[in-house]
Amino acid sequence: MTGLRERKKQRTRDSLVRAACELFVEQGYEETTVDEIVAAVDVSQRTFFRYFTSKEEVAFSLQALVSERYVEAVRTRPPGDAPVEVLRSTLDETWESIGEAIEEIVPLTLYMRMWQIIETTPSLVAVELRHAVEMEERLAAEIARREGVDPDTDPRPRVLVAAFSGVMRAAFRRWSFGGDITVAAAQRMVESYVDQLGPALSDDWGDPAGDSGRPAAH
Repeated sequence: MTGLRERKKQRTRDSLVRAACELFVEQGYEETTVDEIVAAVDVSQRTFFRYFTSKEEVAFSLQALVSERYVEAVRTRPPGDAPVEVLRSTLDETWESIGEAIEEIVPLTLYMRMWQIIETTPSLVAVELRHAVEMEERLAAEIARREGVDPDTDPRPRVLVAAFSGVMRAAFRRWSFGGDITVAAAQRMVESYVDQLGPALSDDWGDPAGDSGRPAAH
């Protein structure tokens, strides 16, 4: 019985997320009200606030899912890899599984459109930055744990994660303003930007392709 109740609650939550995303994409985040979201799912405001504290929280629910999956994947990686390789390899290996998790709630195309909404809505950009800082702290703590260092006295975990996260944000922002909002396009953009992290930090900017041999993304 408990399992059935939990599945029903999860379906209701997922339905609210999907309805909210559809409305945000269709008519804009600021223009959408909680009343409209609950009407689309045929539930009460009380039900909505049982799952989400605000409209902002439901707007970022899919981003929270992605962050949780990524941090967990970093946490469970076997030891041995260099910290930067842990972040990069985890990114490469989780694209598909994270995509599948999203598709259990909304179509990937809708998720990608939500990225555009977030990047073009000033109030959501501010929230996105706050969420990014929170995730960076979690990732830095995880990298520090893996390497056996204290992040309060050794700045390297935070420096690495800040650089990696900044590259990711730059890539997704560039992608969100482009004409191709497919998952494949996002993956290509992110990978091309991550490939340039090492060359960008080097002293020699003579080769625009960097050490990777790949052309820089424009």
